[in-house]
Order: sequence, then structure tokens, then C-alpha cells
Amino acid sequence: MKTTIDLPDDILERTKIAAVRRRSSIKKLVMEGLESVLREEIPAAAPADALARLRHGYHLGGQPLTRDQAHGC
Repeated sequence: MKTTIDLPDDILERTKIAAVRRRSSIKKLVMEGLESVLREEIPAAAPADALARLRHGYHLGGQPLTRDQAHGC
């Protein structure tokens, strides 16, 4: 997916220099940085835990809709 980010000029300049030094691209540096942050902040759930959460569902408040309510009947 494409996205646009607004960086201060000094950070963009330093990023371009770092990319050239590493023979890389700005895109690759941003992806590596995000992956590093996400590894530290969000521990990956075991597949069995994730499936159990999906089966149980999430309580979003209120009462579940009936089929007719959901389909506007």
C-alpha cells in the first residue's frame, strides 16, 4: 500500500544520506525502522492464541444484532 508521510527537512536529508551510505532506499530504511519498533512493542501472539481469540470474539458493547437487523429487514 502506498502512503505519504510528512518529515521535517533535516530528518529527510539525514535519511537520504543514510540510504545512500547503506546502498539502500528510503522505503527500505522506513520499513526496517518500523519493523524494529513493532518487534519491541507488540509481541506476536502464538497462532493458537490468536485463533482462540477469534473464536471467542470481541465484546464491542451493546447487544448483537439479529440477522434481520443486520440486513435491514
